[in-house]
Amino acid sequence: MSFFPTRTVVGAMFEFQGVWQALEPVMAQPPHHRPPVHPVLYIKPANTWCRAGDAVLLPPEVEEVEVGATLGISFARTASRVSEAQALDFVAGYAIVNDVTVPHQALLRPPMKQKCRDGFCPIGPWVPAEQILDPNDLEIRAYVNGELRQRSHTRDLRRNVARLIADVSEFMSLAPGDLLLIGVAEQPARARPGDAMAIEIDGIGRLENPVQRESAAQQEAA
Repeated sequence: MSFFPTRTVVGAMFEFQGVWQALEPVMAQPPHHRPPVHPVLYIKPANTWCRAGDAVLLPPEVEEVEVGATLGISFARTASRVSEAQALDFVAGYAIVNDVTVPHQALLRPPMKQKCRDGFCPIGPWVPAEQILDPNDLEIRAYVNGELRQRSHTRDLRRNVARLIADVSEFMSLAPGDLLLIGVAEQPARARPGDAMAIEIDGIGRLENPVQRESAAQQEAA
C-alpha cells in the first residue's frame, strides 16, 4: 500500500536522543543561549517528493548525501491542539521516508539548500495505523549497496510519537494529506552517485532508491 502527500511534509529536527546529546552544548552557546523547548521543524516541499525506485540526482557540486532514514506519520483527520493521550487517534498510517540531505554543519539557519533539492524526499511503503501495534517500538535500518549502515529505534526519541504530534499540533494543524517526519538518528549513512539506498522499518516494508549524477541536459534545464 502507498501514501503520497497532498499538502505538506514537515520534518522534526533533534528528536533522537543521540542527536540532541551531541548538539546540546552548541545550543547553549550564543546566539541561542539555551536549547529549544518546542519542536524544531522544517519543510520538505513538493519538489522534493518522489517515489520508491526513482533516482535521486546529485548536481556536480554535491559529492554525497546523507540517507535520512525516518518514519512518516499521516493523518486521518485534522489534529489541532490535541493531547498526547488523544494524538494517535488522529493517525491514518505510517510510511517509510528518506529525508535525503547534503551534509552540513549549519545550525543558525534553516538548511533549505541542503534538504530541499529536487527529488530529496523519497516516500515509500505505507501501512494503516492499526497494522502498527506500537509506533514507539519500531527499528529503522538504512542500507547502502545492500550493506547495513545505520540502525536506529523509535524508542530512542526524546518525544514519543504521540507527544511529538501533540507538541506540533499545539501551534500547527496537521491535516489529511500532511506527513510528519519524526527525524533522523545520529550518524546517518552516506551515499554517492552509483550507490543504491534502502530503508527498512519493522512492519512497514522497504524503500529503495538509486543515487545518480545529474546529466548535462538536466543541469542545463535547471
